[in-house]
Amino acid sequence: MNPHQFFKLLSDETRLRCVLLLAREEELCVCELVSALEESQPKISRHLATLRSHGLLKDRRRGQWVFYSVSEEHPGWLRNIVAALGNSNCLAETYQADVKRLAAMAERPSRC
Repeated sequence: MNPHQFFKLLSDETRLRCVLLLAREEELCVCELVSALEESQPKISRHLATLRSHGLLKDRRRGQWVFYSVSEEHPGWLRNIVAALGNSNCLAETYQADVKRLAAMAERPSRC
């Protein structure tokens, strides 16, 4: 993926918020992203499919759950940007609220 494609993918706020949470949490299911972002399941699923089809995300199935994570198969510059986003402590209030809602979510699916 070239820089133009990467930044174009992240120009959508919902996709950016998904990637920020995935970079921070390493792996999340759709229901966790729906809860954290307070968006509909179809909207989140559509954005995850776009990110996956461009190779930015990968998924794995475990029973009824589909877990998403950031793919490691990218150039170093891209991995560095995603890691920096996930480790940033000075994100806008919107993104901090996403993290808080995720942390407060009850009955999150098991990853075992």
